[in-house]
Amino acid sequence: MSTGLRSGQVAEAAGVNVQTLRYYERRGLLAEPERSTGGHRLYGEDAVTTLRVIKAAQRLGFTLEEVAELLEAGRPRHGRPVAGLQERVAAKLAEVDAKMADLTTIRTALAAAVEAGCDDLTVCASSTCCPIPFTDLAQENRHAGPCC
Repeated sequence: MSTGLRSGQVAEAAGVNVQTLRYYERRGLLAEPERSTGGHRLYGEDAVTTLRVIKAAQRLGFTLEEVAELLEAGRPRHGRPVAGLQERVAAKLAEVDAKMADLTTIRTALAAAVEAGCDDLTVCASSTCCPIPFTDLAQENRHAGPCC
């Protein structure tokens, strides 16, 4: 291969820096490129696509390990791609839904704390009307005083 894109060109086209490119290479996310006669790395256009896919998957919440699995699942074996992309995406969707439910619960508790006017965590936690969920842990310190 005498033509191809050099590291800087690939990195720029994919919107990453050269260190990221090399890191993904070391992690096996990106195939090791061929070398020019002068020893420069020469990448094919598919490297740019792969880098864009990696970054997009990360933005969707996939870890680099999960991205590696997704890339591997997409590589044909015996002429056919390995199954698994739909299952992995569905699992990530369920994970995101669970996180959103947790965040909704947290938001509700924080909004209640703002509404109650909590200014002092210790005082609020010892109050019977404290909306912050961990007050059950401070139950022995509770008194029937005014809220926050």
